[in-house]
Amino acid sequence: MQLAWSPEDEAFRAELVAFLDEHVPPEAAGGFDYADAADRSGGELLPDWARAWQATLFDHGWMIPGYPPELGGRNCTPVQTLIYLEEMASRRVLRSFHFPGYAIVAPSLLEFGTEAQREIVPAAIRGDTVWCIGMSEPNAGSDLAGLQTRAEVHDDRFVINGQKVWTSYATIAQKCFCYVRTDPTAPKHRGISTVIVDMDTPGIEIRPLRHLSGVGGFAEVFFTDVEVPRENLVGELNGGWRITQGSLAHERAGLWVDGVARLETTIEGLVDLARRRGVDRDATVRRRMAELYERAASLRALGYKGFASFAQGSSAPEHSFMKMATSELSKECFEAGMQLQGAYGAVVDPDRGEEQGRWALGFLTSFAGTIAGGSAEIQRNIIAQRVLGLPRGT
Repeated sequence: MQLAWSPEDEAFRAELVAFLDEHVPPEAAGGFDYADAADRSGGELLPDWARAWQATLFDHGWMIPGYPPELGGRNCTPVQTLIYLEEMASRRVLRSFHFPGYAIVAPSLLEFGTEAQREIVPAAIRGDTVWCIGMSEPNAGSDLAGLQTRAEVHDDRFVINGQKVWTSYATIAQKCFCYVRTDPTAPKHRGISTVIVDMDTPGIEIRPLRHLSGVGGFAEVFFTDVEVPRENLVGELNGGWRITQGSLAHERAGLWVDGVARLETTIEGLVDLARRRGVDRDATVRRRMAELYERAASLRALGYKGFASFAQGSSAPEHSFMKMATSELSKECFEAGMQLQGAYGAVVDPDRGEEQGRWALGFLTSFAGTIAGGSAEIQRNIIAQRVLGLPRGT
């Protein structure tokens, strides 16, 4: 057994490191944290420097290294992709402020799209086209199969009526990868289709949902008699559920690396905090730090197992567990940081609190991580049914 990278893989890593040393913009260096994310972005969803950085990655073949050069890659192996993801995560360098285009739309169109639809993939990966994803609805958030936005089917077009909510980037997107119900009589998993909607089409109304920072990261999107050409259908009519599963699988296949790396960084921050507070020799605190570290290390090992399966073309149910476990452990870590500060745990005043309120802000924001991209409850259902083989509840 050889537990080491090959010379070719080490050469790949060296080339990546040299590129990052030369090209990473100052705004992206050192990663992002809850206390300074708004400052780094300048209050914008997609600041100019982030757009330029994504284009630079694409042009040099480092946006999605496993893809061919014309798609922003360099035809690297799955092992090299893992090296790439780990190196980016260890430096806490984001590829993009805008994940829908390269992480969801691009792989979905490459797998299910027509020849004309595949031609718009490079712009999605490079960031030249901004996409939003029309999944969640007021009564169909985590239960995606329960969506009710209707699309009447005509010979040459669809006519869409309904509402989406929590739609990231909708306020600046040019296109929406939208899931609609095209057969209301079919079982809920079987009557869904996927269509590409131009966001300047008449009948679309966008209402921003603003964060406390004032940035409109999410939005409600209302569709009233919105006409979409029939050629904008992705895949088969009423075959959208298969696309949703592929989309989410692609999204999660590499996100676990960043999730685990963030956990490890947070735990390192906890250790530093304990030292500053003078409690690093306390036996209870030490046991708690060791437990958190152990759980993060276990998740990294499980992530490797899932990535190996996914790279070989198999399903990776581990990724559902990884998504749930990393988000919930993140919440525990930030809560531990607040506990270490005692009465000052909820203070964000830089003159009195720790690290510009990093731990309090992180704890409050971490709840979103247990919901976004599939809630922890839904992930538990997936694990119960697809991994453990338990029967569905009645």
